[in-house]
Amino acid sequence: MDEKSFLTLDLEDIDEHVVPEVLKLTKTSFDVESVVDAAGELKYLSQIKKLLAEQFGAPEEDFVRFFASRIYDGVLTVRVKQSFTDITKEALNQFLNDSINARLKSAIGSSVSTSTIQPIFDNEQSTENNESAANQEKSKVETTIEEMEAFNVVKAILRQKFDVSRIAPRDTQSYFGILLDDNNRKPLCRLHFNAKQKYLGLFDDEKKETRHPISSIDEIFNFADQLLAATTVYE
Repeated sequence: MDEKSFLTLDLEDIDEHVVPEVLKLTKTSFDVESVVDAAGELKYLSQIKKLLAEQFGAPEEDFVRFFASRIYDGVLTVRVKQSFTDITKEALNQFLNDSINARLKSAIGSSVSTSTIQPIFDNEQSTENNESAANQEKSKVETTIEEMEAFNVVKAILRQKFDVSRIAPRDTQSYFGILLDDNNRKPLCRLHFNAKQKYLGLFDDEKKETRHPISSIDEIFNFADQLLAATTVYE
């Protein structure tokens, strides 16, 4: 007997992936060879899923290095590795959330048609929805992947001082702002990425902004000390 079980069935929390495997053990479907093959596959599958769950919660150094080595050209110093640990964890959580949202949208789209929903709304509600959609189309604010990657870098740096839940993005037509407590009176820095030349905007004690040119998102790490020093006013 193997020390590790190849299949676990929790009747209070049934895994939909387990049900087909349980059916193979029924009297009418039982086949020794297929069960043995499935057992070997399920044993490794469950172990891989367990490892992935552990990495999502607390990424190990080798796991972080795997991603960092492919997107970061500089030297992986201790500080950079620590920052990439936070970025990797955040990226994994966002990827998981995006995957869940995509499946929900797909399920909603396939099960509910527009023609079915439309009669529920009266003319006044339809007009409000159309106006709302029109206003959204007129909006010129577009958050880019680069801006979100830079936002994650800033969070990784500032987590030494603040809980990451307090660090909020605020995108505008002119710049991508990063605020403390989502408060305009507590600017942490600004990202000016709308032109060919990118700038990182840092604030002094009087909240006067100074723009620093950067050629890549990784260069934000070079301003870590200045960024941390500029935010001491909020401690």
